[in-house]
Amino acid sequence: MNPLEELAATIEARKSADPDSSWTAKLLSQGPEKAAEKFGEEAVEAIIEAVKGDAEALTREAADVLYHLLVMLAAREVTLADVLAELERRQGTSGLQEKAARARR
Repeated sequence: MNPLEELAATIEARKSADPDSSWTAKLLSQGPEKAAEKFGEEAVEAIIEAVKGDAEALTREAADVLYHLLVMLAAREVTLADVLAELERRQGTSGLQEKAARARR
């Protein structure tokens, strides 16, 4: 299991944890909207570090983004496996073709 899969499994396990003992459980107990809000905040922080050009800070913020993305997905019962399957489905498809296909939906 890679670190991202381990993190996703930990988040899944924390769904039933006491919100007073786990940040993940606390976030999940506040609902999908709060999880989405936190993901957005972390994404903005990562963007700021990318623009500033601080690779170490960007690395830390990117880790926060991945964590909060997984929490947001878990809050809506979307698994990392679901996302990986979608990425696999897109493999070998030009980004331009994939965007055009989405526009037709």
